[in-house]
Amino acid sequence: MRMTNLAATVVVTTVLLATSATPKPHLREVAEIDDNMLWVALAVEISDECDEIRPRTLKGLAFLNSLRSRAKALGYSRDEIKAYVDSSAEKDRMRGRGEAYVKSKGLDPAQSDDLCSLGHAEIAARSQIGVLLKAK
Repeated sequence: MRMTNLAATVVVTTVLLATSATPKPHLREVAEIDDNMLWVALAVEISDECDEIRPRTLKGLAFLNSLRSRAKALGYSRDEIKAYVDSSAEKDRMRGRGEAYVKSKGLDPAQSDDLCSLGHAEIAARSQIGVLLKAK
């Protein structure tokens, strides 16, 4: 009996050490966080560039807070989350993802009219982007 308990303790300890030694992926690699940050970034860009559309600020803040809570639940620290959100490289990468998304819809991300068209389409579709926006 004594050996069995010792063996079980060794196995549990080994599993715990292996689990804690496994590094978490960077937040950009966590789709449920990164993809939702893309939708927020696109909603902000659309509301900034299109006079016909405004942001739903409280919904946006609540959504961002839910993403932060989810990241914390996944084991990311406040500092890791802040580093991801504040990173210039991440902002540039997100801008590239946003431009690619707009282009995938056959639109030009540099054209305000195209961003307005996208915004109206997203609002009509009640997509995650659309629920963060409101037509004036």
